[in-house]
Amino acid sequence: MKNNRLHTLAGLAFIASTNVNASAHTPTTFVHLFEWSWPDIATECETFLRPQGYKAVQVSPPNEHIAGDQWWTRYQPVTYELNSRGGNKVQFVDMIKRCKAQGVDIYVDAVINHMAHGSGKSIAGKSYGNKHYPIYSPKDFHKPCAINGTDYVNNAWRVQNCELVGLHDLDTDSIGVQAKIASYLNKLTGLGVAGFRLDASKHMPTEDIAAILKQLNDSPLIFQEVIDQGGEAISSVPYLSNGMVTEFKYSVKLSHVFKQGELASLKTFVKDWGLMPSEKAIIFTDNHDNQRGHGGAGDIVTFKDQTLYDLANVFMLAYPYGYPKVMSSYEFNGDTDAGGPKVPVHQSGKLNCQDTLWQCEHRKPMIAGAMRFRSYTADNPTISNWWDNGKNQIAFSRGDLGFVAINREDKTMHATLQTGLLPGTYCDELSMDTNLGSCTGKSITVKQDGTALIQLKPMDAIAIHHLARLK
Repeated sequence: MKNNRLHTLAGLAFIASTNVNASAHTPTTFVHLFEWSWPDIATECETFLRPQGYKAVQVSPPNEHIAGDQWWTRYQPVTYELNSRGGNKVQFVDMIKRCKAQGVDIYVDAVINHMAHGSGKSIAGKSYGNKHYPIYSPKDFHKPCAINGTDYVNNAWRVQNCELVGLHDLDTDSIGVQAKIASYLNKLTGLGVAGFRLDASKHMPTEDIAAILKQLNDSPLIFQEVIDQGGEAISSVPYLSNGMVTEFKYSVKLSHVFKQGELASLKTFVKDWGLMPSEKAIIFTDNHDNQRGHGGAGDIVTFKDQTLYDLANVFMLAYPYGYPKVMSSYEFNGDTDAGGPKVPVHQSGKLNCQDTLWQCEHRKPMIAGAMRFRSYTADNPTISNWWDNGKNQIAFSRGDLGFVAINREDKTMHATLQTGLLPGTYCDELSMDTNLGSCTGKSITVKQDGTALIQLKPMDAIAIHHLARLK
């Protein structure tokens, strides 16, 4: 049933929930706009993120960094001044204000474990070298030593006190260093920043991070980058006392299931994979590191996997575990050092997405639709009516609020399943056009007993919810 006008109270609620001024759902997902400029992010908040219902944006490090076009130059600080490839301080503040006006928070990727390697000039022309920086001197750093590959397995001290790939390691146990880092973070929260990803947290003792956080004036969201896939000297568990933690096992194992395994095994994945508590976990299908083959990488599902990637994101967003981060990246054509495209995302009214190097995965209908589905079903964080065919066709309900089905097979899915929803016809959230007040995609009819005939073509999915009932 396509192009049915939404004509019931439930349908009207559905229209409201997709409107820019909607308040019918609670945002539950954030997006990493990797290497986007501050003006582009501000425009994206106004034109897409707020209308669709994204909660927040993780932005690339805003600190002054070394010169160069490679993406990783952003992760080599020279000062904590807000002058980076993303833009200057005026543009940064404008981005925060414009996004905040739309109800979209800004999370900053905070590089506080180290400073830039070697010597040279910053993007703003400031000189550095021999551990002399505008804000630090040699006394603020650990004595130089290298982290060896085996250290990650058997030497936690070296991992946290030696230099990560030659980057000068700050003595985060020092009261003076802690004060300077806290001052930087307080400056950002004072401008309206709502949260921080603490880069390379694994390379800092948990007590050092705790001492820094105690000096913050506000209570921003904290999530720490700790790559823990088991069997290493440093576990993610002690970091949970400081805030949320990146759950890298989720990315690796979910990718394995979607690429090589069977979706039926996902029925008990939280227990089977030994994941951290849901309320502490930052989850993602891929991130800027592991999609380039490092940072806890494996055979990761990325935008290059096309529809398979979309389906993996549908599962991540539909299943009530963790705080999901959607990746929005760019094509690097095998050059894992390549920085972002030179063309802006928003260019004089033109959107440079997907048909250029900018991938804008967060805008793909299936991924954005799954993000909305998660928000619409957030009031019932449970799973019921799990079904699978023993292989790669699965379905489950979010209590009486929603139902999702995924077909990762090369044959059609045809099954009558219990949805848990009231009888009626529902518009599929994954294939609809939210700019129109009509059901532009697939529709599913739920019978009086709550069952529905689910027919999906190969490599497809549907998600229906209580606010999308047509009649």
